[in-house]
Amino acid sequence: MPCWFDGPLAAFDTETTGVDVEHDRIVSAALVTQSQEGALPVVTRWLVNPGVPVPEGATAIHGLTDAHLQRHGRWPAPVMEEVARGLAGHAARGVPLVVMNAPFDLTLLDRELRRHRASSLDRYLGGAPLCVLDPWVLDKHLDRYRKGRRTLSDLCTQYGVELTGAHDAAADATAALAVVRAVGRRFASRLERLSAAELHTRQAVWHAAQARGLQAWFARNGSEEECDPAWPLRPEVQSAA
Repeated sequence: MPCWFDGPLAAFDTETTGVDVEHDRIVSAALVTQSQEGALPVVTRWLVNPGVPVPEGATAIHGLTDAHLQRHGRWPAPVMEEVARGLAGHAARGVPLVVMNAPFDLTLLDRELRRHRASSLDRYLGGAPLCVLDPWVLDKHLDRYRKGRRTLSDLCTQYGVELTGAHDAAADATAALAVVRAVGRRFASRLERLSAAELHTRQAVWHAAQARGLQAWFARNGSEEECDPAWPLRPEVQSAA
């Protein structure tokens, strides 16, 4: 039986109005599927008119302006429905989902579903287990003593993956998928005996430990920044807008 990193994978990514998962909005999203290593990826893209102004700082990152989104973007409600059903379909078929920094994108999607569909990501999954592979968590655990940043661009360089058009949801999702396959190959001796579902469970533990370590570092340096240990989805905050 082929290892999980050789078989079917999907990948999800978003571009947003900012980095606050409770209040910022999705302006574009992409779902990329690949039946096996080396197969041509199938890409589904969504462009969203978020209904709120897009800050200049966000536009500077992903290049999506208010004018462009108002002209070409769709209303959020049907987009979030389609995205959630797409993720649920892969979960029902047992296809692992690659998400770089999963607590950001998946939590933001969950909040958009609550905002526009009066629902949640869990409800759309309908009990199907979401099996997530997060290249950030995997790399940080498996190569924990390597110095330097671990952005998607950095991981692409580290694992020899081409990233064309960074900060485009489809390009980032495709690159993250390739990075996860590369991580699997590089650390096959430590990963090949694990199923993707087992790896999902371990990543939750690894991420929590990573968050605790970072929180301790912040405390030692006098920072009040907080690190949420939840992975791959942060629990609902009742006061969220």
